[in-house]
Amino acid sequence: MKSIKIAIYPGTFNPITNGHTDLVQRAAGLFDKIIVAVGTNTQKGNTLPTDQRVELAKEVLAGLENVEVTSFEGLLTEFVSQRGANIILRGLRTVADFEYEFQLVAMNRVLDPSIETVFLAPAEHLSYISSTLVREIALLGGDISNFVHPAVAKAINAK
Repeated sequence: MKSIKIAIYPGTFNPITNGHTDLVQRAAGLFDKIIVAVGTNTQKGNTLPTDQRVELAKEVLAGLENVEVTSFEGLLTEFVSQRGANIILRGLRTVADFEYEFQLVAMNRVLDPSIETVFLAPAEHLSYISSTLVREIALLGGDISNFVHPAVAKAINAK
C-alpha cells in the first residue's frame, strides 16, 4: 500500500508572493497533498490579519486541487503531526536563508525526529522577491504588481 505524502508549507505569507506561489505549484507535482499553513510569527509584524492572509492564499492557489490553505498557531512540529504529515516544505532563496533554515531543521529534529524537511529553490526570475521587500515597496508607494497576485496587490494597497 502506497503511503500518501503530505507536505506542510508553513509561513506568515505576509503577503503571499509570486515566489511562494511558484514553490507551491512545483511542490504540488511532487507530493500528494500540500497544506499551506499560514501562521503568526511573533518576531514579525503582520500587515494583514491572519484570516485575510488565509483567504488571499486560497484565492491565489485556487487552481491547485491538491493544495489546502489553513491557519495554525503553536509549534509547527505539533501541527505537522496533527495533520498526518511528516514533511515540512521550505523555500531557499539565498545562502543567508540556508543558515536560518538549517537552524530550524535541527530544532525541529529535536522536537520530532520523524519529520523531514524538503527544500525547493524558486525559479530564478523570482528568487529576489520577499514578503518583507514587497511590504516595504508598498509602504513607500511603489508598484508591487510584478511581485504578487492582483488580489494581493489590491489588499496591500488598501492598507
